[in-house]
Amino acid sequence: MKICVYGAGAVGGHIAGRLAGSQAEVSLIARGDQLAAIREQGLRVETRDGVLVSHPVATDRPDDLEPQDIVIVAVKAPSLPTITKDINSLLHKDSLVLFVMNGIPWWYFHSHGGDLDNTRLRRLDPESTLWDRIGPERAVGAVAYTACSVIAPGVIRAANAVNRLIIGRPDGNADPRLDELASLLNPSGLEVTVTPKIRDAVWAKLLMNLIGGSLAVLTASPMKDVLDKAAVAGTAKAMAAEGAAIARALGCDPGDPYEGLSKLAKSGHLQSIAQDLLAGRPMEIDAMFRVPLDLAELVEVPTPNLDLMIELATQRARAAGQYHDTGR
Repeated sequence: MKICVYGAGAVGGHIAGRLAGSQAEVSLIARGDQLAAIREQGLRVETRDGVLVSHPVATDRPDDLEPQDIVIVAVKAPSLPTITKDINSLLHKDSLVLFVMNGIPWWYFHSHGGDLDNTRLRRLDPESTLWDRIGPERAVGAVAYTACSVIAPGVIRAANAVNRLIIGRPDGNADPRLDELASLLNPSGLEVTVTPKIRDAVWAKLLMNLIGGSLAVLTASPMKDVLDKAAVAGTAKAMAAEGAAIARALGCDPGDPYEGLSKLAKSGHLQSIAQDLLAGRPMEIDAMFRVPLDLAELVEVPTPNLDLMIELATQRARAAGQYHDTGR
């Protein structure tokens, strides 16, 4: 199986490092210092269980590579529309494109059913380039539970003792290629689950991001240093309940929203969106914050606590020059 990881940052590099020891043909699309370091020294992934060093084929030119069976896209949501101009050279007629991202994905309503079936999310795909050029029928959702960071060019640290990836097609259908991908990754220490209900997994993670992401942007602190304050913890609990209400109104089961909140309260890892803010990088404001509120409005779920915290976090990103409203 030929697998290309498009985006060799923290999450993409971590996945590529885990895959490198498998029988798959692994390649990477990377940029700048990260690409130079991987080419010169290899990709180094530091995990709780040891260090993984590999030397995958790495390039910044997708057309250098042959068409792939699976392309794992691990760029941040603001960059997604820009990849459509060169990702097609990586695809053959049966390729899958697996999107590892936080928040609501651009393909969310593909094969959703009901009145909202095939609704397009303009905040995430303003010109419909993802929908029209890649196609939602190729898309596979992926939800990652990996607290990763790039600590130096070509060096990625995975802080979690247990790292998980939940993957599934929007239409819920079984796919032997996803089972094969899971069989390649599971022996590496990245636990992969294939689910017929990927939207449930999206919402379970999103409830944590709505709270942890917005509060981290406002405080620049890990959640263990924020949620131990009674006033903040009470508001966070209300935010969790509101997020779960949106999910349920859309027909999803996000699980116990307070279970994720409890996990957040123990986390010493700074949320990735706050890392982006501090580093001056584009932030996933729309996918993680604004689109969930658009969906709340769509299904008429009141979200006063989420409205307040997300508006404040969004303004923090605007003030830093790292977010500009795109509209719907």
